[in-house]
Amino acid sequence: MSSNTEAQESRGDVFKWAIVVLLVAAGVVGNNYFSAESLLYRLIAVLVLAIVAGFIALQTVKGKAFFTLAKEAKKEIGRVVWPTRQETVQTTLIVLAVVIFMSLVLWGVDSALGWVVSAVIG
Repeated sequence: MSSNTEAQESRGDVFKWAIVVLLVAAGVVGNNYFSAESLLYRLIAVLVLAIVAGFIALQTVKGKAFFTLAKEAKKEIGRVVWPTRQETVQTTLIVLAVVIFMSLVLWGVDSALGWVVSAVIG
């Protein structure tokens, strides 16, 4: 019984995704076809089509899973312990110092190898 329900949901999802693809295609083609019209009108039309396509996509199994993931990610962001301003500045300065040091080392190695190759080639 469960597999039958899943198969019906899968068929329904295919139909919904087809509608989403058609709406996105209509937005792209319509924006190109009505290129002589005002940008504001075309933007409004594309936004309306995008909202409708997004709403339909969220009604599918994968769309619901994505929405759940987004809600959980938002909760997780609230739990993150963000660094203080001082920690951020110190870390940034350390990264800059390491980048400058490594660039000087690589420049020195490149120059030395270039000098060696020039001496060998003549």
